[in-house]
Amino acid sequence: MQPPSRRTLLALGLLTTLTACTASVGDRHADPTPPRDPDTPVRLRAIAATDLLLGAYDNLLTVPGARTALLQPLRDDTVQHRAALVQGLPSASPSPTSTPYRSLPTLPELALMEHRTAEAHLHDLDEVGPPLARLLASVSASNALHAAALGDTTPVLTPDADTEGTPAGRAAAVPALQAALSAEHAAVYGYGVVGAHFPDDPQRADARTTHAAHQAQRDAWQRLLGTLTAAPTPAAAGYRLPFPVTSPTDAAKLAVHLETRLTTAYADLVTAVPAPYRLLAATALREAALRAHHWGAPATPFPGTPG
Repeated sequence: MQPPSRRTLLALGLLTTLTACTASVGDRHADPTPPRDPDTPVRLRAIAATDLLLGAYDNLLTVPGARTALLQPLRDDTVQHRAALVQGLPSASPSPTSTPYRSLPTLPELALMEHRTAEAHLHDLDEVGPPLARLLASVSASNALHAAALGDTTPVLTPDADTEGTPAGRAAAVPALQAALSAEHAAVYGYGVVGAHFPDDPQRADARTTHAAHQAQRDAWQRLLGTLTAAPTPAAAGYRLPFPVTSPTDAAKLAVHLETRLTTAYADLVTAVPAPYRLLAATALREAALRAHHWGAPATPFPGTPG
C-alpha cells in the first residue's frame, strides 16, 4: 500500500503571486541540488552490509572442499538482495562503497554476520518510506533464514518498538492490525487441524508449540487493538481449508501453506501501518518465514513477496 499523496498546500493564485514576488530576487539563492531522498543513506548502509556478506561468501567458496551446495544458494540470495537495494537509489546518489571482507571466515562467523545483518536492517525501519520498509523487513527475514541454515538459531534481537504514535497514526493502524489478527485466527484454527493429523511424535510436539505461538501472537494483536480502543475482530466459527488434510504429509503441507500466507500478510502489514508499528510486523514476518522453512517451505530471497 502506497502512502496517500500529499495535498497542495497553496492555492494556485497564491502560488502564482508568491512566485512573482520572489522572482525579482533572482536565482542566486536557489539551490540547484535536488533534495536528497531520505531513503538513500539507509539503502547505502544496507548495501554496504550486503557487500561484506558477499565478500565473505566469495572467500569461503574459494576454499577447497567448501560446502558449495550450502553456500552458493545463500550467496545467490544475497546478490538478489543487493540488486533490489540498489534499484531504489536515485540516479544522482553516490555509488555504493564498502570495505571488502578480507579475512577467511568460518561458517559460525558467517552465520553471525548474517544474524547481525538481519538485526541491522531493522534499526532504520521507522525512518524510511513504506516500500523500502517492506524490502528491509523481507531481506532481514532472509538473513535470519541464512543464519539458521548456517547454524545460528539464536533469536534475532528487534529494537524496541514505540507503539504510542499519534492519534491519527493509531487510527490509521487499526484496519491493518485487524487484518493481521484475522490471519492469526485462521492460523490458530489451521494448526488445530495440523496437530490432529500427526502421530504422537516430535512433529505433533512441533505443531503444539507452533499452535501456542500463534495463540500468543493473536493475543498480542488483540491487546494492541485494545490499547487503540478498537474492538478486536472475533474468530470465525470455522475456516475453509485450502485442500483436504487426511495424513501427516497433508498436515505438513498445510503448515507450510499457513506460514507462507502469513509471511505475505505481515509483509503487507509492514507497508500498511504507520512507522511505530512496523517493527512488530517485521518481527512477525521473520518468525513466520522461519516456521515456514521449518515445515519444508523452499527458501526464498524475499519472504513475504510472492514471485
